[in-house]
Amino acid sequence: MEQNKRFEVFGTLTKTETVFTIDHKIIPGTLVFEALKPFSGYYSDSPTGTKPVYMYLALEDQYELEDILRASQKVQLEFDVRFDAGKGFLQVFDTKYNVLRVRHLKDYNQLEKLQRLFTENGIRFLQKSKKYKDELVKIRIIKFFALEEIAEKIYLDKREKYHAYLEIPRFLNWAEFEAITNKVKYNWVESKFDAAKASFYYDGELHEVIRIYSDKIGPEYLVELRKLYLEKMK
Repeated sequence: MEQNKRFEVFGTLTKTETVFTIDHKIIPGTLVFEALKPFSGYYSDSPTGTKPVYMYLALEDQYELEDILRASQKVQLEFDVRFDAGKGFLQVFDTKYNVLRVRHLKDYNQLEKLQRLFTENGIRFLQKSKKYKDELVKIRIIKFFALEEIAEKIYLDKREKYHAYLEIPRFLNWAEFEAITNKVKYNWVESKFDAAKASFYYDGELHEVIRIYSDKIGPEYLVELRKLYLEKMK
């Protein structure tokens, strides 16, 4: 790819997060998860603030991505602020939930309105009275990436601040990804980062990447971090 070229691609992102369920300011009886410590590899504590960061709203059915996107566009026309919604799967122990992943809400008071607008546009939420507290779960998100290549096989996310992607030469299963990331972090002397496993399809090829989150990211930081990942993958 030509460096500094901007492009949008379809792909997936897999990560683990600690989540809990909330039962206030939502449609009664629905199952809504909130991430306790988003980007836990970067933050030693939960980010401060009173607004939700990552919300996962359990769905009644497994909707196609285009159904989610179509409904999101209609909801956005009636909603107060810009938000980001995507399709995903959240697995707690042996139970897998279809979820609507929501970002960029300004406060919790917007949650119920958002749910009702999605319901009016054909996206129904799971009615399930179940509570989870501080559970480590695996989450897989299906989404579009807006990227800019700033160095060879290194990309910045043009929609999400502090997000970058390092292309790697082969697929890693989850156990490999965790083991290699732990080795990288043990040998990394620069600012801390959070990592997730991702892939995207571009120009006829599937590209395997590591998502990096840090407010210190820059070209030199990312080039050296990618070198370390490649070294630990050998």
